[in-house]
Amino acid sequence: MEGQSKKIVQPVRRNLEFNLPKERIGDWHAGGAHITHFFNALSIFFPDGERFFIDSVRHYRGRIQDPALKESVRGFIGQEAMHGREHEEYNQALVDKGLPADRYGRFVLGLLKFLSRYSPKITQLAGTIALEHLTAILANMVLSEPRILKDAEPRFAALWKWHALEETEHKAVAYDVFQEVMGGGVRGYIHRCLALLTATFTFWLLVIPFHIGLVRKEGQALNIRGWFKVMNFLWGSPGVLRRSIPDWLDYFKPGFHPWDHNNAHFLDDVDALVAEVDAYGAAA
Repeated sequence: MEGQSKKIVQPVRRNLEFNLPKERIGDWHAGGAHITHFFNALSIFFPDGERFFIDSVRHYRGRIQDPALKESVRGFIGQEAMHGREHEEYNQALVDKGLPADRYGRFVLGLLKFLSRYSPKITQLAGTIALEHLTAILANMVLSEPRILKDAEPRFAALWKWHALEETEHKAVAYDVFQEVMGGGVRGYIHRCLALLTATFTFWLLVIPFHIGLVRKEGQALNIRGWFKVMNFLWGSPGVLRRSIPDWLDYFKPGFHPWDHNNAHFLDDVDALVAEVDAYGAAA
């Protein structure tokens, strides 16, 4: 039955500053510009997307009865706020390089403002848990497949690993809030499944042109080898998207819970990553 919390960990807010080398924003991934800009296109969504997630969860905070879930919500909000801050700096590096991240970001913000104004609050929360599922399965790929960030510029790699670790740490929080508000049953199941279908379609409908636009602005649109490399990266080997499909489909199981995919062992790497980032700050 839906509504059974399987919370594994308590999210913790970490105030990390990555001091990214902005001159590497267009080529920080060892796979080249096309793979670099796939990640860069994802980053464009995060500042305003994270704020949307925070608002959708915060709206229902007063209806949460479980003290542990209330504490999880505080950690969730703190983590998402830090993600938004660091990705704002990241995205500013794109703008400073003359790439259209600000224009794309304004479009994302406009879409989220429209949803915030005209869609029901429970639909906003359903959208949040759907997008949190997408980020959780991508985070799991980053953490489980070393080839994804192999030989990448260390500070950019650290930022993406940090984001993946914290997305993993809080991946069930918004879901548990939704379950507490909606309860188990058919209505909640249909709502969250429709939200995932809509969110997945909309997200990739925007990521793809953003990615192409960043690559084109870099003058790499006709680099066929680069496009082959990114397609292989996503769908061949290591197959970031191809290998994410089974986890995406699991969401449609009636009794699904995010911690059915129990990858909490990756969180053992958090302390080492924090020490690594602190060392970067000391050297700056």
